Amino acid sequence: MNKSYSLENLSEIATTLIASVKNKTLLFYGEMGVGKTTLIKEICKQLGVLDNISSPTFSLVNEYQTSKNETIFHFDFYRITDETEALDMGIDDYFYNNDWCLIEWPENVENLLPLESAEIHLSILENGQRNIQLK
Repeated sequence: MNKSYSLENLSEIATTLIASVKNKTLLFYGEMGVGKTTLIKEICKQLGVLDNISSPTFSLVNEYQTSKNETIFHFDFYRITDETEALDMGIDDYFYNNDWCLIEWPENVENLLPLESAEIHLSILENGQRNIQLK
């Protein structure tokens, strides 16, 4: 998957992404302001989250329940300066339980990430649209 999109077709992008991934651990790469949290909010909405969805920048992880009683963990590792911080919060318990794990700033915990993850690379194009690449 390699597509350009705008906010108007964010719902379509999220639908395509959910259908395209082979596992539930999604790694979101991209610079600040590229739309990682916005895309994650739409993914959560489509997966049936009824809770308020917000960035877990200060708490590191938010937990959401879906209408199908599934759990989604939304991580933001922007503020992590040492992988030990992630280990101390019990990151292994989150990553290896078959729940959805949506991870912003995964490069800050790269040695702890599950091998079976989908990489989503986001970038801003000159025309203001976004580009998404699924690897």
